Amino acid sequence: MTTSHVTVQLIGGPTALIEIGGLRLLTDPTFSPPGPQPSGASILTKVTGPAVSADDVGAIDAVLLSHDQHPDNLDEAGRAYLPRVPIVVTTQLAAERLGGNAVGVGPWTHTELLRPEGGVLRVVAVPAIHGPDGMEASSGPVIGFVLQGEGVPTTYVSGDNASLRVVEEVAHHLGPVEIAVLFGGGARVARLNAYLTLTSPQVAQAAAILGARAVVPVHSEGWAHFTQSQASLAAAFEVANLSDRLVLLAPGESRTL
Repeated sequence: MTTSHVTVQLIGGPTALIEIGGLRLLTDPTFSPPGPQPSGASILTKVTGPAVSADDVGAIDAVLLSHDQHPDNLDEAGRAYLPRVPIVVTTQLAAERLGGNAVGVGPWTHTELLRPEGGVLRVVAVPAIHGPDGMEASSGPVIGFVLQGEGVPTTYVSGDNASLRVVEEVAHHLGPVEIAVLFGGGARVARLNAYLTLTSPQVAQAAAILGARAVVPVHSEGWAHFTQSQASLAAAFEVANLSDRLVLLAPGESRTL
């Protein structure tokens, strides 16, 4: 039974502060100022900086890093920030590259974080497909997370996932999900004719699949290759008759759910 709440603050892009079970968790840190960020042989352009700086975000118990290979999920300042936290939960390959405080988890495996008032928060890694099926070799491994613990709302953090089939698997294996932090934005890059994250209508579809009472979209502003906005999210949820579940946050804004 849920006896506590979850607070989510949007820092910007994919970066959100999630307070759950007495812990403060940060998703995909992107603290660099606006400007170009190298991404392999191409360049991604950051158009807005974070609403809260790395120095002002406060003490963080863990970073949930969906992947380390793309700067819109881990930019230069975000990478420099990682040693400041006790643990970085990420893909196994990213943990090998990052070393230090990084802990690698594969899909459907988990690690546990000690809660300050006793007990643990279970961090379950779940699959994420960063583009259409078959893109895994090109995009590299990505994971999402499901957060579970006694008395806390089960919370799903999708990471850069473009697959509704994956959302269905999460709902089937680990549901019911109460809170969903979904990476949207319909990300696209010039070399690929495909969406690399959920589009706004797909975020609404994911909300319906999960049955979550609150859906907080992230990864829908701040970078030039995000093709869909918070306005399109609002429209998609209205069409799906799910507006009562949508929690749209401006960068810097927080909501207790």
